[in-house]
Amino acid sequence: MEKVSINDLNEWTYPVLHSGKEWYVDFFAYDPARGKMRRKKFMLDRYKTARAKKTIAAELIHNLVAKLKNGWNPFVNAGRTRLFTPWAKVMERYRQYLETAVSKGQLKEKTAYDYRSRLRQLELYQEETGNTLGQVSQFCREWAVDYLDYLLYDKDVTARTRNNHRTYLSTLGAWLVDRRYLTQNPIEDIRMLREEEKHRDPLSERQLQQLKEYLNEHNPYYLLACLMVYYGNIRPEELRNIKLGDISISDQKITVRSEISKNRKTQSVGLHDEIVRLMIRLHTFDGTADQDYLFGRDLRPSREQTYINHFRYEWQKVRQALHWDSRFQFYSLKDSGIRDGINAMGLIYARDQARHSDVAVTNLYAKPSHEPHEESKHWDGKL
Repeated sequence: MEKVSINDLNEWTYPVLHSGKEWYVDFFAYDPARGKMRRKKFMLDRYKTARAKKTIAAELIHNLVAKLKNGWNPFVNAGRTRLFTPWAKVMERYRQYLETAVSKGQLKEKTAYDYRSRLRQLELYQEETGNTLGQVSQFCREWAVDYLDYLLYDKDVTARTRNNHRTYLSTLGAWLVDRRYLTQNPIEDIRMLREEEKHRDPLSERQLQQLKEYLNEHNPYYLLACLMVYYGNIRPEELRNIKLGDISISDQKITVRSEISKNRKTQSVGLHDEIVRLMIRLHTFDGTADQDYLFGRDLRPSREQTYINHFRYEWQKVRQALHWDSRFQFYSLKDSGIRDGINAMGLIYARDQARHSDVAVTNLYAKPSHEPHEESKHWDGKL
């Protein structure tokens, strides 16, 4: 018997009739208490004739298959069997519920459309990260927190958008509780973010130097990613989709294609001298093709792009090595780059480099100084 994952509690084999000295129907199902597949046997010897045994066996097999497909497990408490219903099957019923609720006027079409859209986002997350839900019991607080962090840090959504997804998850959790798939809503104690809340801080000049020195020695390929975010203001999800053909060394620019850009526009940003120098040192364009991703599985150019959370996982290692607080995140590099770009080159430059639609958005990154600017003491006034 092939080994079954402990997360695959809905695994089972089709019931089979055995005849001979003993007549019985048996099948295997996953026993969570033992952590392995276990045989379940139904004896038929009390029926006197072969014909009766075959008739009963056929009916028994039919009923068992129906129950097993519906998530029943003979080795799990009867009151908890719905916990192990396959997630895909439950979502199929959920979609049917949305359809019916709209047709009966219990739900607005716009609301149902929004729910289906958010459900599709959940499915895309599972496809991209491999953090898949096998059965309903896996829809838990930890899974939901990972998903919301993915939206906030990898997809770069606002606190408001993240909160909207949290509200949807809670609505979905309540539906699952109502239908007895779950005993309690796992989303209830996940807090909402204040929508003006800053969930990360920019890096100081000293921290930026620490980062550069550390990565130059330990991981120069990840340093290239950090420089791209700091100088190019490129978002992590855009970064993993950049191909070598999007980069022009002669023009010193990177083109962020509409299909990978957050704002769905094709725009170019300047390629800083620091980035060019590091690319040359790392031989980034040697033996590569335009269709290769700049950051592959090992953060080197490759036909296969890096996985969805790679930049964030590498950042956690850096943060631990440098003993930084959790408020300093990979995306803090973009905050720091925009701040320093405003100070060095002005607001309009920073707006265009960050690809913001309005300087008001860019200006949010410019924190007021509590010390007087040196220029205020010496500029050439007209009075």
